Amino acid sequence: MPLADLLLPNAIIPALKVNGKKQALQELAARAAELTGQNDRVIFDILMQREKLGSTGVGNGIAIPHGKLAKLGKLFGLFARLERAIDFEALDGQPVDLVFLLLAPEQAGADHLKALARVARLLRDPDVARKLRDSRDAEAMFAVLTLPPASAA
Repeated sequence: MPLADLLLPNAIIPALKVNGKKQALQELAARAAELTGQNDRVIFDILMQREKLGSTGVGNGIAIPHGKLAKLGKLFGLFARLERAIDFEALDGQPVDLVFLLLAPEQAGADHLKALARVARLLRDPDVARKLRDSRDAEAMFAVLTLPPASAA
C-alpha cells in the first residue's frame, strides 16, 4: 500500500540537523505545523506525551513518532532523514536516522493504527531503508516512500 495518501512531496526533510530526540521532535512539530496549520507547541506536546509512554524508536534506526490532534482534518505524514543518527531510546538500543511522523485526527481510530502499521511495514523493509539512507534529495525519498511495493524493490 503506497503512502501517497498520507505524505505530500513537501513533507520530506532530506537532511535534518538535530542533536537529540527532543530537538528532532521540536523540528518535526514545527514543520508539521507549517504544513497542517496546527499549533507547533500542541503537536510537540502530543509527541512528547506519546514518548513518555515508551519510545517510538522501533528498531533498525527507525522511529515513528505519532499522536492525535483534535483539529486535524485527515491523517498527515512527515518524513525526515537525519543528517546524523541520534539516540532515540529505541527498543533495540540503536541510534535513529529515519523518522516518520504520523499525525491523526482524534476520531481516526482504526485508520490511525492502519497507517502506523503501513509505515512500520514499509520502513522495516531493508531495501526501502537503504534507498532512503542513500537518497540525498526529497524527490527521490518521496518516490521510494510512495511507490507501490512491487516497484519499490
